[in-house]
Amino acid sequence: MVTITDKTNINYSELLKRPVEYNPEIRVSVQEIIEKVRVQGDSALRLLTKKFDGIDIDRFEVDEQTIASSQNQVGENLKAAIEIAARNIERFHSAQKVSDVEVATMPGVSCKLVYRLLERVGLYVPGGTAPLISTVLMLGVPAKVAGCKELIVCTPPPVNPIILYACSLVGAKVFTVGGAQAIAAMAFGTETIPRVDKIFGPGNNYVTEAKMQVSAMGIPIDIPAGPSELLVIADESAIPQFVAADLLSQAEHGADSQVVLISNCNSIINETLDEINKQVKNLPRMNIALKALENSYAIKVETVERAIEISNTYAPEHLILAVASPEKYETMIKNAGSVFMGNYTPESAGDYASGTNHTLPTSGFARSWGGVNLLSFTKTITYQSITPEGIQELGNCIVELANAERLTAHANAVKLRMEKLSNQS
Repeated sequence: MVTITDKTNINYSELLKRPVEYNPEIRVSVQEIIEKVRVQGDSALRLLTKKFDGIDIDRFEVDEQTIASSQNQVGENLKAAIEIAARNIERFHSAQKVSDVEVATMPGVSCKLVYRLLERVGLYVPGGTAPLISTVLMLGVPAKVAGCKELIVCTPPPVNPIILYACSLVGAKVFTVGGAQAIAAMAFGTETIPRVDKIFGPGNNYVTEAKMQVSAMGIPIDIPAGPSELLVIADESAIPQFVAADLLSQAEHGADSQVVLISNCNSIINETLDEINKQVKNLPRMNIALKALENSYAIKVETVERAIEISNTYAPEHLILAVASPEKYETMIKNAGSVFMGNYTPESAGDYASGTNHTLPTSGFARSWGGVNLLSFTKTITYQSITPEGIQELGNCIVELANAERLTAHANAVKLRMEKLSNQS
């Protein structure tokens, strides 16, 4: 990690750039993949799967028997852990249910907003170097709680049996296709993979770019979610051993991950860096973590408030407040995907089993996006109902505004009704 001291002239937006920034080559490559899948369907998926995964696939959908038999390949302790995590995720997301709203905005004018579930959702589960069981739960459980009728999971081949087991718990259909081509398949549909109403799930830069491109083409997505990141704010009450473990927990995700430590205490920074050097040597994914640490920072500041100011500029996916009385800083947090309060709240809890969702905005998108929640699996429809008395009450207002915009037909649609009522009286 690079250690720096805070100064007023530091441009943190520039200094803390994510290690993977906009790449025009990725944009063009993804564009080509999307177009191939959109036009050629399954045949394009077969060619791309061979090219990127080195696997020949005839049938993309995993049959029900294979999914059902996956439970025999999962240990009982892991099954119990999955059950606890699923239950907590279900509890937290069930509490997010909202009611329809109806308001009389003026006499005779009633407006209503209703929530409708998405019928079919596409859930992308990354493969890569780690089987992300938790992603299945974080996307599948809320989709079930919301009431979505069909869950389509796309994940790169070969599929880990644990992923299949988690999919069986949420009743998802599983297709063995990954990368940008999977996003394109769910966005437009192929001969075997159905088109979905909305696409969810994290992934690498190709997946994120594909999601952004199909979103611009009219297919909704959850959030831009790319390489993982964590920012820790630590004061003198922090425990360096814990802070180091938290930073490494995100650094091990991938070489393109980034972690940041900000502290008002030199000794905490130095002890944390020592702990990182000790702990990283025992990680099976040490080389990945070390690569991520090359693009990571430790920043010395004067106050916790200044640390939060920098954090809000960075807009981290994950933010840990390893400080005394973290709740007093809660309202100061403006930009973050998910916040972890105090020394005994590791980021890993949110990744797996506390109940909050781990599908969060990265790359600074937390400035304007929130993480996946129950409402992500719904849409809203508005209704309005106006009585004869109501149109007489509101009509002149509408006519005045329509005429100001020179939209005469809009005004006429109201004036004709008002004239009819006037003639009847």
